[in-house]
Amino acid sequence: MTESDAPKFIVSTDKSMLDISLISSFLSKTYWAKGRPQSVVEKSIKNSLCFGLYKEDKQIGFARVITDYAIFAYLADVFVIEKFRGQGAGKKLLHEIFNYPELSGIKKWMLATADAQDLYSKFGFIPLKTPDKYMEFTPAKKEQE
Repeated sequence: MTESDAPKFIVSTDKSMLDISLISSFLSKTYWAKGRPQSVVEKSIKNSLCFGLYKEDKQIGFARVITDYAIFAYLADVFVIEKFRGQGAGKKLLHEIFNYPELSGIKKWMLATADAQDLYSKFGFIPLKTPDKYMEFTPAKKEQE
């Protein structure tokens, strides 16, 4: 495959281009967001910096960054539709995110993954050096009244 034959992937932060149904459908079947309702997906998109990945005007991937734009960023909900994996689409998406001008001053990036450590390590991610310093909180579900 020559350079001109390679698939052309476009990354955009224009939320009006996002295919919310595609994103919601894909995420609801993942191990990290199984069953997440579309209303929650919509709210998370509204309150995050989102990156859509496109080929020929069709959305084929997505990622969102939860950030203060100064010190910290958390990379979440990253996916590429299976048909387009192994073609450099995921690398293109991550390259655009990590080179996005408004995120250039970020001092600490974090993410969680059960299966993509090899990909993220190519961008400098490593296991937590001091996992004993990090904590998490998962509120119990409130009973419906």
